[in-house]
Amino acid sequence: MVFSSIEFLFFFLPAAIAAYFLTPRPARNYTLLAASLLFYTWGGGGLVFILLASIGLNYFFGLLVDRGAHRDRRSLLVTGVILSVLSNLAILGWFKYANFAVDQLNGFGGLVGLEPRPWTEIILPIGISFYTFQSMSYVLDIARKEARALRNPLDFAVYVAMFPQLVAGPIVRYHLVAEALRQRITRWDDFVEGAQRFGLGLFKKVVIADSVGQIAQAVFDTPAHDLTTPAAWLGVVAYTLQIYFDFSAYSDMAIGLGRIFGFRFPENFDRPYSALTVTDFWRRWHMTLTNWFRDYVYIPLGGNRAGAGRTYLNLWIVFLLTGLWHGAAWTFLIWGVYHGALLVLERLLGWRDVAPSPWRRALTLFLVMMGWVIFRADGFDQALVMYRALFAFEFGATAFAVSDALTTKNVLILALAALVFFLPRNFNARRLLESRTRWADACAGALMLGGVPLALLWVITGAFSAFIYFQF
Repeated sequence: MVFSSIEFLFFFLPAAIAAYFLTPRPARNYTLLAASLLFYTWGGGGLVFILLASIGLNYFFGLLVDRGAHRDRRSLLVTGVILSVLSNLAILGWFKYANFAVDQLNGFGGLVGLEPRPWTEIILPIGISFYTFQSMSYVLDIARKEARALRNPLDFAVYVAMFPQLVAGPIVRYHLVAEALRQRITRWDDFVEGAQRFGLGLFKKVVIADSVGQIAQAVFDTPAHDLTTPAAWLGVVAYTLQIYFDFSAYSDMAIGLGRIFGFRFPENFDRPYSALTVTDFWRRWHMTLTNWFRDYVYIPLGGNRAGAGRTYLNLWIVFLLTGLWHGAAWTFLIWGVYHGALLVLERLLGWRDVAPSPWRRALTLFLVMMGWVIFRADGFDQALVMYRALFAFEFGATAFAVSDALTTKNVLILALAALVFFLPRNFNARRLLESRTRWADACAGALMLGGVPLALLWVITGAFSAFIYFQF
């Protein structure tokens, strides 16, 4: 059930909000849980039982680790953490990577003359990467004594399955919402600000991301012999804008919905395309995932405390895992290795302060865009076609499909969206809306009275698509 769909906007969401606030405060977690399970079952069907199994396992491990952490029983603590990590990785590995592993084995077997192994494709449960990492953070936060385990299993189920952030994040660490799970109050200001944030996300998704996405789709689908250099650059720019506005839109909508229900979810984006280095980019892009890997992988591996060589190895490991987290494909793996290499080179070459800020910002954006090519490509062949077209300086007639996507509306929105590349680093639309100044109130009013109705109109006419990060 996509946030930007008629079913969600006009039926599910109003019913869920009404039911939630009509429920007595002590029982609101149960209403939210029922709505969340209905939301997931709508799109995932029987795969909801995988979600429920993950919830049950991690609830049990949380109690086990809590007892070990607060009764000085180290063996119990370590056992609980190890079992939790192994169980979660086993579930994630089976559903996300088994198909890929069998394909690789069959491919290798074919090279040596072996018959392919019979295999029934495993369906990938929606949002499994997000709710698995979230469940793991619950047990790990308890082990670190940053929070106590929830005694009520239904409260824990709300934490994992809460529909605003269940499918595509942000990844909400348990200690950040532990108190709100037990007791929270939604004020009118929270409701209004949450609705405005949701509206901002809806506009970014439906009006901006889906429009520029049509251009990106047309370019990446263009056959190699029809792909010119200008068209290739247009496609890369369009996809660079699409993935940012699409994913940040989902985060805005999730954060806004969380605010309506009394939760304060962490921010997930902070103007990533204004970054001056690739390191800076990863401090601004998908911040909850970056912070998760930093706190639960990079620092436990030793971080930067064991010398330059170990630091570089730790960075490679983290970004290799980051690539794998995004998907079971060699393109995602290479994308992760690419960003790991960039971070290592930044430290080796020390280029962070060798040029004025505008040049460093432009170089960082260029490097990020080159990474998005292989991230977006369906395989190595398509990625190589795009890279060749970008730098072959071949000109000619634009492919029909690309010309068809370059409508006046799409071109205008692409041009306006591209302003995000040039805005000052300290400009932030979210902070502007939250500043409560007259200018902020005017912008919020324009959004709610103009932008949101426009987005709703496009939803009604069927002009929307699924979020990019649903596939992960």
